[in-house]
Amino acid sequence: MTEPSRSPFTVAVAGTEDLPGGPPPALVDRVRSRLAVSGGEPTSAAVAAAIRAEAGGVASDLDVLAALRVLRQEFVGAGPLDELLRDPRTTDVLVSGPAAVWVDRGCGLQRADVRFPDEAAVRRLAQRLALSAGRRLDDASPYVDGWLSEAGVRLHAVLPPVAADGTCLSLRVLRPAAHDLAALRRLGTVSAEGEALLRAIVAARLAFLVSGGTGSGKTTLLTALLSSVDPCERIITVEDAEELRPRHPHVVRLVARPANIEGAGGVGLRDLVRQALRMRPDRLVVGEVRGAEVCDLLAALNTGHDGGAGTVHANSAREVPARLEALAGLGGLSRAALHSQLGAAVQVVLHMRRRRNGGRVLDGLGVLDRDSAQVAVRPAWTRSNGWAEARPQLGELFADRGAAAPW
Repeated sequence: MTEPSRSPFTVAVAGTEDLPGGPPPALVDRVRSRLAVSGGEPTSAAVAAAIRAEAGGVASDLDVLAALRVLRQEFVGAGPLDELLRDPRTTDVLVSGPAAVWVDRGCGLQRADVRFPDEAAVRRLAQRLALSAGRRLDDASPYVDGWLSEAGVRLHAVLPPVAADGTCLSLRVLRPAAHDLAALRRLGTVSAEGEALLRAIVAARLAFLVSGGTGSGKTTLLTALLSSVDPCERIITVEDAEELRPRHPHVVRLVARPANIEGAGGVGLRDLVRQALRMRPDRLVVGEVRGAEVCDLLAALNTGHDGGAGTVHANSAREVPARLEALAGLGGLSRAALHSQLGAAVQVVLHMRRRRNGGRVLDGLGVLDRDSAQVAVRPAWTRSNGWAEARPQLGELFADRGAAAPW
């Protein structure tokens, strides 16, 4: 039996059983240049036509299909990272070099098998993703923070020489959290005692902040709490990236918009908070408080909008006031004014913690206590020790709202 004939192109790129190891670098450069000159969208048909044209007519249909699978990574989607991003377990994909690709599937960072040909390939992917997010990434603007809405991915990239060892690319997969409180209890995120506390907080319309580190489950918990809100209430959410999708019949979602390449057209969280106040909210929610919008949120919660909420990055519940001080300074709010508004606007802080094994848990609940001119967070319940010193204060909050304490 004679061996099937191969075209010169196949011989040049053969490397695996059903997919060539990759087309010759010169061919890749010629195809890339042809597509750039054409200016059209790099569809599969356009890439295939470019391959045929640049291969000089010696490529068979199988050759074109095999090369297409490789070259599409240069022009479509997230390239070699697509498979990692499609994995439903993936929360983060981090690239710090052509051979340094890491993935977090809920159990901490692990090295992935994905490799890039060289540093230039990482840079091209970062620039293409930035363009898809409507942002600019080049030597004049060497870093970018964007949102790939169709993929549900938050993008961050830094180019050399700011990134000393090469282009760094960080992709966070933002999948809408769909768990309710009962599901979080089954998963071990909240205990039975914790679930009862959370339901009582929502029923009493206490304003609360969910604190925690990156990836600790703040948004997941907030979504579950909003899902348990009375169906007759109107919830308006304000977010920088579209994450909150509570199972509730009356939710209005406002999402910030970054400025375009020319630096125009941006709509920030602070503007959206102001618009939300004119939309008759029963509960106003800011998905992540990380800037001057904290001033507008606290002002809103001091105008009769009970039961509002937000999330904030903090190492512990006790450190939330200090964190808000720093953010309020960006909005021109003095330390004294921040503590005055915070003490009147927010009653409870819920702190989330990420365990070393990747699990997320409700670690504690604190009550805001105004001592003199400052606000401090006193622990009322912790996952490890149960009830704490501020339990009586929490009971008073429930009593003032005519709600039964969950003990």
